Amino acid sequence: MRVRVAELARVTSGAWGETVNIGVIARREEDYQVLARHLTPERVLAWFAGRVRGPVERYEAPNLGALNFVLHGALGGAGLSLRTDAEGRGLAAALLRMEIDTG
Repeated sequence: MRVRVAELARVTSGAWGETVNIGVIARREEDYQVLARHLTPERVLAWFAGRVRGPVERYEAPNLGALNFVLHGALGGAGLSLRTDAEGRGLAAALLRMEIDTG
């Protein structure tokens, strides 16, 4: 079964320079397991193809039921202006629309 990330998690974000940080917080413990299996750095980078120019790193916080993604080269110059926070939030919202296979 395919579901959107939004059905399994909430997100938070931050941005600095050309880097965006997206925290994905599972709604339930079993949702964290699905997210940890299917929401890989490679998958996130592919989702943002053409938008993120650098690598994507993933950090796990299983005790919080959360994954933290660091997207390098994600702001295309916006990091030099006050748009940084809005751009980071936009990417976090876009990640919620990604579909993953829960099977």
